[in-house]
Amino acid sequence: MDKSNARGAILALVGALGFSLKAIFVKLAYPYGVDAITLLALRVGFALPIFLWVGVIRQRRAAALSAADWGRLFILGCLGYYGASILDFWGLEYISAGLERLILFTYPTLTLLLGVLFQGQPFTRRQMVAVALCYTGIGFAFVHDLRLGDPQAVLIGGSLVFASSVSYALYLAGSAPMIARLGALRFSALAMLVSTTVTLLHFGLAQPLTAFIQPWPVYGWGLAMALFATVIPVFAQSAAIRHLGAGPASLYAMIGPMLTIGFGWWLLDEALSLAQLVGAALVVAGILFVSRK
Repeated sequence: MDKSNARGAILALVGALGFSLKAIFVKLAYPYGVDAITLLALRVGFALPIFLWVGVIRQRRAAALSAADWGRLFILGCLGYYGASILDFWGLEYISAGLERLILFTYPTLTLLLGVLFQGQPFTRRQMVAVALCYTGIGFAFVHDLRLGDPQAVLIGGSLVFASSVSYALYLAGSAPMIARLGALRFSALAMLVSTTVTLLHFGLAQPLTAFIQPWPVYGWGLAMALFATVIPVFAQSAAIRHLGAGPASLYAMIGPMLTIGFGWWLLDEALSLAQLVGAALVVAGILFVSRK
């Protein structure tokens, strides 16, 4: 492995580690009484200065955006970093971090199905097997959570997180042309700025400003989420794609669900079971299968 590929592999693993910690930070903050939109507002608020700096710097060095570009950015920002995030945060009020990560990890199959349904792309046998593996694995993970908690809560939380995965898949499907035009870093920064604006608007409509007065640990977990589960993995992933390409970089993300399950067991005292581990293995196998050329 040459230096560029080794650097790319390290960056991809850093990105996977950061994204796997997001649900853990959310779960660690919730016992202090913070609600989903306030916690999300803290996350994007702490991350805002960095994305604003990157967005402004890239904006100065690049061609101006058209009104149509800004319109697409607004829609994608609402789908991605706002829509997918708030649905995910709501879902985490009901289900374990491990199940949440496994459901979210199905977004490549959802992106695939969107292409089949709306863009006329073929649905190959390999893809059918991959989708079957993923959703069988989700079924095993649901069995794990259903045995431990309230079935209604698990179904509500699972539905919210699945809706989050759908939102993120729509964001990915629409972002490819914009990334080609703007570049990954500029697009990521601008999309995050749009989603931050929408998130803070939602917060302002739903909560009084006094809701920002929280116990100190909530600020700490919000800051940790902004730095270690947002800024660092977003830029690490973009850099990994630059070194390795999108396909190879995505393969390193396969470790994400296992990391979240491990951290959930270690830091949140979430139970482990054979059903959960089998489900995780099936989901990872399905994503690996659909990612192979």
